[in-house]
Amino acid sequence: MRAGVLPKLLLSPSVLLVLVCVYGYIMFTIYLSFTSSTLMPSYEWTGTASYQRLFAQENWHVALSNLWVFASLYIGVAVVLGMGFAILIDQHIRAEGVFRSIFLYPMALSFIVTGTAWKWLLDPGVGLEHTMHDLGWESFAFGWIKDSDMAIYCVVIAAVWQTTGFVMALFLAGLRGVDAEQISAARVDGARTWQIYLHIIIPQLGPVFVSAFVILAHMAIKSYDLVIALTNGGPGRSTWLPSVFMYQYSFTRNEMAIGAASAVMMLAAIGMVVLPYLYSEMRKVKNG
Repeated sequence: MRAGVLPKLLLSPSVLLVLVCVYGYIMFTIYLSFTSSTLMPSYEWTGTASYQRLFAQENWHVALSNLWVFASLYIGVAVVLGMGFAILIDQHIRAEGVFRSIFLYPMALSFIVTGTAWKWLLDPGVGLEHTMHDLGWESFAFGWIKDSDMAIYCVVIAAVWQTTGFVMALFLAGLRGVDAEQISAARVDGARTWQIYLHIIIPQLGPVFVSAFVILAHMAIKSYDLVIALTNGGPGRSTWLPSVFMYQYSFTRNEMAIGAASAVMMLAAIGMVVLPYLYSEMRKVKNG
């Protein structure tokens, strides 16, 4: 009896905190999105009025457009680079452990640290451009972070730098799990290395591609601290993402109901990405 009760007692504080501080506040946010809350929470029920106002906001459409550019480039480049690095390391190169550590190190940093570091690096006054001018390359110019048309790509660069090593680790684990007999048979038949990867190994990495997509997609949707540290949403609204929109309207513009509605839409988007993946994984476990 006691053996069964003790684990429950030890876990109950954590379970209670999760229920209240995670799921409880999620439900509270959903409720606020159907109210007329402004500076402070209001319990006056207004139905879908906040969602109608949300989708009428030009700033929301700007944030969605920026998210599309950011997410598509971020996911695509990180997956391609991560898979490429994994294939290179899979060639059993010397000091493999050193290279793995180097590629994985950025993932150990917080997005605040990454954003701050890349802000210094990309700032024309103190970063790469300034350094090149000091070295005598006066014509060198790299002021994307100050350009409203190019600033979103600076966010992409910083995000890709931080997470490519993690994606590499996913693909490397997948590569090491491929049946070695198939590879040996292909080599006996005279297949070249690139043909083996293209026709045998990569097609078997479907689950890794899906896992990488789900992880990167949910990180892209909820990205906030990297953007704030790197560009603070600027210049203008050029790097606003839905998370920045949510913060601005909830705590700066005193439109809490609209901010809550945007948070609910972000939650729905993450759910559309994560829930089908979890369902498929649970079915595999159940059927396996």
